Amino acid sequence: MASSFDKFQKRRLISSYFSVVLSVFLVLFLLGLLGLFIINSKRLSDNFKEDIAMTVFFKNEATDSIFNAFETEIKAAKFAKSYKYVSKDDAAKQHKEVFGEDFMQFLGVNPLQNSYDIHLRANYVTNPGFSKVENLIRKNPMVADIVYDKQLITLVNDNVKKITMWVLIISGVFAIIAFLLINSSLRLSIYANRFIIKTMQMVGATKAFIRKPFVRRSILLGLIGSVLAILAIIGVLVYVETNFPALDIFKDIELTVLVLVGVLLIGILITWISTYFATQRFLNLRTDDLY
Repeated sequence: MASSFDKFQKRRLISSYFSVVLSVFLVLFLLGLLGLFIINSKRLSDNFKEDIAMTVFFKNEATDSIFNAFETEIKAAKFAKSYKYVSKDDAAKQHKEVFGEDFMQFLGVNPLQNSYDIHLRANYVTNPGFSKVENLIRKNPMVADIVYDKQLITLVNDNVKKITMWVLIISGVFAIIAFLLINSSLRLSIYANRFIIKTMQMVGATKAFIRKPFVRRSILLGLIGSVLAILAIIGVLVYVETNFPALDIFKDIELTVLVLVGVLLIGILITWISTYFATQRFLNLRTDDLY
Protein backbone atom coordinates (compact mmCIF):
# COMPACT_ATOMS: atom_id res chain seq x y z
CA MET A 1 0.00 0.00 0.00
CA ALA A 2 2.79 2.34 0.97
CA SER A 3 4.60 1.40 -2.23
CA SER A 4 1.57 2.34 -4.34
CA PHE A 5 1.25 5.65 -2.51
CA ASP A 6 4.96 6.37 -3.03
CA LYS A 7 4.59 5.66 -6.75
CA PHE A 8 1.58 7.97 -6.90
CA GLN A 9 3.49 10.74 -5.14
CA LYS A 10 6.45 10.24 -7.47
CA ARG A 11 4.21 10.45 -10.57
CA ARG A 12 2.55 13.57 -9.23
CA LEU A 13 5.94 15.14 -8.52
CA ILE A 14 7.22 14.34 -12.01
CA SER A 15 3.98 15.72 -13.46
CA SER A 16 4.43 18.99 -11.56
CA TYR A 17 8.05 19.26 -12.78
CA PHE A 18 6.94 18.64 -16.36
CA SER A 19 4.22 21.28 -15.97
CA VAL A 20 6.77 23.87 -14.81
CA VAL A 21 9.21 23.09 -17.66
CA LEU A 22 6.40 23.16 -20.24
CA SER A 23 5.06 26.49 -18.92
CA VAL A 24 8.53 28.06 -18.95
CA PHE A 25 9.22 26.70 -22.44
CA LEU A 26 5.96 27.88 -24.05
CA VAL A 27 5.95 31.29 -22.40
CA LEU A 28 9.62 32.08 -23.09
CA PHE A 29 9.41 30.71 -26.64
CA LEU A 30 6.57 33.09 -27.50
CA LEU A 31 8.16 35.93 -25.55
CA GLY A 32 11.46 35.38 -27.40
CA LEU A 33 9.71 35.43 -30.78
CA LEU A 34 8.03 38.71 -29.83
CA GLY A 35 11.40 40.12 -28.81
CA LEU A 36 12.94 39.09 -32.14
CA PHE A 37 9.98 40.56 -34.01
CA ILE A 38 10.43 43.88 -32.21
CA ILE A 39 14.17 44.16 -32.96
CA ASN A 40 13.58 43.13 -36.59
CA SER A 41 10.34 45.07 -37.08
CA LYS A 42 12.08 47.97 -38.84
CA ARG A 43 13.84 45.64 -41.27
CA LEU A 44 10.60 43.76 -41.89
CA SER A 45 8.66 46.97 -42.53
CA ASP A 46 11.50 48.31 -44.71
CA ASN A 47 11.43 45.08 -46.72
CA PHE A 48 7.70 45.51 -47.40
CA LYS A 49 8.12 49.18 -48.27
CA GLU A 50 11.01 48.58 -50.65
CA ASP A 51 8.92 46.04 -52.59
CA ILE A 52 6.72 48.90 -53.85
CA ALA A 53 7.94 49.96 -57.29
CA MET A 54 7.73 53.22 -59.18
CA THR A 55 7.48 52.62 -62.94
CA VAL A 56 8.95 55.31 -65.20
CA PHE A 57 7.82 55.15 -68.86
CA PHE A 58 9.92 56.76 -71.60
CA LYS A 59 8.84 58.21 -74.89
CA ASN A 60 9.51 56.19 -78.04
CA GLU A 61 12.02 58.83 -79.13
CA ALA A 62 14.32 57.99 -76.19
CA THR A 63 17.67 56.58 -77.33
CA ASP A 64 20.27 54.40 -75.65
CA SER A 65 22.25 57.47 -74.65
CA ILE A 66 19.16 58.81 -72.85
CA PHE A 67 18.77 55.51 -71.00
CA ASN A 68 22.47 55.41 -70.08
CA ALA A 69 22.32 58.95 -68.73
CA PHE A 70 19.18 58.12 -66.75
CA GLU A 71 20.80 55.01 -65.24
CA THR A 72 23.83 57.05 -64.22
CA GLU A 73 21.53 59.55 -62.54
CA ILE A 74 19.60 56.80 -60.70
CA LYS A 75 22.80 55.09 -59.50
CA ALA A 76 23.98 58.35 -57.95
CA ALA A 77 20.61 59.16 -56.39
CA LYS A 78 20.15 58.61 -52.64
CA PHE A 79 16.51 57.61 -53.00
CA ALA A 80 17.05 54.57 -55.28
CA LYS A 81 17.63 51.13 -53.74
CA SER A 82 17.48 49.23 -57.04
CA TYR A 83 16.18 49.59 -60.58
CA LYS A 84 15.43 47.38 -63.55
CA TYR A 85 15.15 48.30 -67.22
CA VAL A 86 12.14 46.73 -68.99
CA SER A 87 12.14 47.10 -72.76
CA LYS A 88 8.86 47.30 -74.66
CA ASP A 89 9.56 43.85 -76.14
CA ASP A 90 10.12 42.34 -72.68
CA ALA A 91 6.93 44.03 -71.45
CA ALA A 92 5.01 42.45 -74.37
CA LYS A 93 6.40 39.00 -73.47
CA GLN A 94 5.41 39.47 -69.81
CA HIS A 95 1.91 40.51 -70.90
CA LYS A 96 1.61 37.37 -73.02
CA GLU A 97 2.80 35.14 -70.15
CA VAL A 98 0.37 36.69 -67.67
CA PHE A 99 -2.75 37.00 -69.85
CA GLY A 100 -2.04 34.26 -72.39
CA GLU A 101 -2.77 36.56 -75.33
CA ASP A 102 -0.44 38.04 -77.92
CA PHE A 103 -1.96 41.48 -78.61
CA MET A 104 0.73 42.19 -81.21
CA GLN A 105 -0.82 39.61 -83.57
CA PHE A 106 -3.97 41.64 -84.10
CA LEU A 107 -2.53 45.13 -83.45
CA GLY A 108 0.46 44.65 -85.71
CA VAL A 109 2.60 46.95 -83.56
CA ASN A 110 3.82 47.08 -79.98
CA PRO A 111 2.09 50.03 -78.26
CA LEU A 112 4.00 49.57 -75.00
CA GLN A 113 6.84 51.84 -73.89
CA ASN A 114 10.32 51.23 -72.57
CA SER A 115 10.35 51.64 -68.81
CA TYR A 116 12.28 51.41 -65.55
CA ASP A 117 10.99 49.78 -62.37
CA ILE A 118 12.58 51.73 -59.52
CA HIS A 119 12.47 50.56 -55.91
CA LEU A 120 13.00 53.41 -53.46
CA ARG A 121 14.73 53.18 -50.10
CA ALA A 122 12.34 52.66 -47.20
CA ASN A 123 12.62 56.21 -45.79
CA TYR A 124 11.37 57.56 -49.15
CA VAL A 125 8.36 55.20 -49.28
CA THR A 126 5.75 57.76 -48.27
CA ASN A 127 3.39 59.69 -50.49
CA PRO A 128 5.41 62.93 -50.02
CA GLY A 129 8.63 60.99 -50.66
CA PHE A 130 7.32 59.39 -53.86
CA SER A 131 5.95 62.77 -55.01
CA LYS A 132 9.34 64.40 -54.45
CA VAL A 133 11.10 61.69 -56.49
CA GLU A 134 8.40 61.87 -59.17
CA ASN A 135 8.84 65.64 -59.57
CA LEU A 136 12.60 65.17 -59.83
CA ILE A 137 12.34 62.48 -62.53
CA ARG A 138 9.71 64.38 -64.53
CA LYS A 139 12.29 67.07 -65.22
CA ASN A 140 13.67 64.66 -67.82
CA PRO A 141 11.93 65.66 -71.10
CA MET A 142 12.02 62.06 -72.38
CA VAL A 143 9.86 60.75 -69.50
CA ALA A 144 6.34 60.01 -70.75
CA ASP A 145 4.66 58.97 -67.51
CA ILE A 146 5.28 57.78 -63.94
CA VAL A 147 3.04 55.24 -62.26
CA TYR A 148 2.92 54.00 -58.65
CA ASP A 149 0.25 52.88 -56.19
CA LYS A 150 -0.47 55.79 -53.81
CA GLN A 151 -3.13 53.88 -51.87
CA LEU A 152 -0.76 50.96 -51.26
CA ILE A 153 1.91 53.32 -49.90
CA THR A 154 -0.59 54.88 -47.47
CA LEU A 155 -1.88 51.45 -46.44
CA VAL A 156 1.61 50.04 -45.78
CA ASN A 157 2.72 53.03 -43.68
CA ASP A 158 -0.49 53.09 -41.62
CA ASN A 159 -0.38 49.35 -40.98
CA VAL A 160 3.31 49.43 -39.96
CA LYS A 161 2.51 52.05 -37.30
CA LYS A 162 -0.50 50.10 -36.03
CA ILE A 163 1.35 46.78 -35.95
CA THR A 164 4.32 48.31 -34.08
CA MET A 165 2.00 49.82 -31.45
CA TRP A 166 0.04 46.59 -30.94
CA VAL A 167 3.19 44.46 -30.75
CA LEU A 168 4.53 46.68 -27.94
CA ILE A 169 1.20 46.44 -26.07
CA ILE A 170 0.99 42.66 -26.55
CA SER A 171 4.61 42.25 -25.42
CA GLY A 172 3.87 44.11 -22.18
CA VAL A 173 0.71 42.09 -21.50
CA PHE A 174 2.44 38.85 -22.41
CA ALA A 175 5.34 39.57 -20.05
CA ILE A 176 2.85 39.91 -17.17
CA ILE A 177 1.02 36.73 -18.21
CA ALA A 178 4.37 34.94 -18.45
CA PHE A 179 5.24 35.80 -14.86
CA LEU A 180 1.78 34.84 -13.55
CA LEU A 181 1.67 31.52 -15.45
CA ILE A 182 5.14 30.39 -14.41
CA ASN A 183 4.52 31.60 -10.86
CA SER A 184 1.28 29.60 -10.73
CA SER A 185 2.97 26.40 -11.95
CA LEU A 186 5.77 26.74 -9.40
CA ARG A 187 3.38 27.44 -6.55
CA LEU A 188 1.43 24.27 -7.37
CA SER A 189 4.69 22.33 -7.37
CA ILE A 190 5.69 23.72 -3.98
CA TYR A 191 2.16 23.30 -2.62
CA ALA A 192 2.59 19.54 -2.98
CA ASN A 193 5.56 19.80 -0.60
CA ARG A 194 3.97 22.13 1.97
CA PHE A 195 3.96 19.49 4.72
CA ILE A 196 7.65 18.76 4.15
CA ILE A 197 8.39 22.49 4.41
CA LYS A 198 6.47 22.83 7.67
CA THR A 199 7.99 19.62 9.12
CA MET A 200 11.52 20.90 8.44
CA GLN A 201 10.63 24.20 10.05
CA MET A 202 9.23 22.47 13.15
CA VAL A 203 12.45 20.49 13.70
CA GLY A 204 14.48 23.70 13.73
CA ALA A 205 15.63 24.23 10.13
CA THR A 206 16.10 27.87 9.15
CA LYS A 207 14.01 29.47 6.39
CA ALA A 208 17.08 29.87 4.19
CA PHE A 209 18.00 26.19 4.62
CA ILE A 210 14.44 25.06 3.79
CA ARG A 211 14.13 27.38 0.82
CA LYS A 212 17.49 26.48 -0.74
CA PRO A 213 16.67 23.06 -2.33
CA PHE A 214 13.35 24.34 -3.71
CA VAL A 215 15.00 27.41 -5.24
CA ARG A 216 17.81 25.29 -6.69
CA ARG A 217 15.36 22.80 -8.21
CA SER A 218 13.13 25.54 -9.64
CA ILE A 219 16.11 27.33 -11.20
CA LEU A 220 17.15 24.02 -12.79
CA LEU A 221 13.62 23.55 -14.19
CA GLY A 222 13.63 27.14 -15.42
CA LEU A 223 17.02 26.57 -17.04
CA ILE A 224 15.75 23.46 -18.84
CA GLY A 225 12.65 25.30 -20.08
CA SER A 226 14.75 28.29 -21.17
CA VAL A 227 17.23 26.13 -23.10
CA LEU A 228 14.39 24.32 -24.87
CA ALA A 229 12.82 27.69 -25.75
CA ILE A 230 16.16 28.97 -27.10
CA LEU A 231 16.60 25.84 -29.26
CA ALA A 232 13.06 26.25 -30.63
CA ILE A 233 13.68 29.94 -31.38
CA ILE A 234 16.94 29.10 -33.19
CA GLY A 235 14.99 26.53 -35.22
CA VAL A 236 12.47 29.20 -36.24
CA LEU A 237 15.30 31.61 -37.15
CA VAL A 238 17.00 28.99 -39.34
CA TYR A 239 13.68 28.23 -41.04
CA VAL A 240 13.03 31.93 -41.75
CA GLU A 241 16.58 32.49 -43.00
CA THR A 242 16.35 29.44 -45.30
CA ASN A 243 12.92 30.21 -46.76
CA PHE A 244 12.98 34.04 -46.65
CA PRO A 245 16.63 35.04 -47.25
CA ALA A 246 15.60 38.58 -48.27
CA LEU A 247 14.72 39.32 -44.62
CA ASP A 248 18.39 38.75 -43.64
CA ILE A 249 17.25 37.74 -40.16
CA PHE A 250 20.82 37.21 -38.88
CA LYS A 251 22.06 40.64 -39.93
CA ASP A 252 21.96 42.02 -36.37
CA ILE A 253 23.41 38.89 -34.80
CA GLU A 254 24.39 40.77 -31.63
CA LEU A 255 20.77 41.75 -30.91
CA THR A 256 19.61 38.21 -31.70
CA VAL A 257 22.12 36.77 -29.21
CA LEU A 258 21.00 39.41 -26.69
CA VAL A 259 17.38 38.24 -27.01
CA LEU A 260 18.42 34.58 -26.55
CA VAL A 261 20.49 35.46 -23.46
CA GLY A 262 17.53 37.50 -22.21
CA VAL A 263 15.26 34.45 -22.58
CA LEU A 264 17.71 32.38 -20.51
CA LEU A 265 18.02 35.01 -17.77
CA ILE A 266 14.25 35.65 -17.63
CA GLY A 267 13.59 31.93 -17.21
CA ILE A 268 16.04 31.73 -14.30
CA LEU A 269 14.93 35.01 -12.72
CA ILE A 270 11.18 34.32 -12.83
CA THR A 271 11.56 30.81 -11.38
CA TRP A 272 13.84 32.11 -8.61
CA ILE A 273 11.52 34.97 -7.61
CA SER A 274 8.38 32.81 -7.82
CA THR A 275 9.91 30.01 -5.74
CA TYR A 276 11.22 32.44 -3.12
CA PHE A 277 7.80 33.99 -2.48
CA ALA A 278 5.93 30.67 -2.76
CA THR A 279 8.11 29.00 -0.10
CA GLN A 280 7.93 32.13 2.04
CA ARG A 281 4.14 31.90 2.01
CA PHE A 282 4.10 28.34 3.33
CA LEU A 283 6.84 29.09 5.86
CA ASN A 284 4.67 31.83 7.35
CA LEU A 285 1.51 29.68 7.53
CA ARG A 286 0.34 28.04 10.72
CA THR A 287 0.16 24.25 10.71
CA ASP A 288 -3.67 24.32 10.80
CA ASP A 289 -3.74 26.46 7.64
CA LEU A 290 -1.90 23.85 5.57
CA TYR A 291 -5.03 21.69 5.24
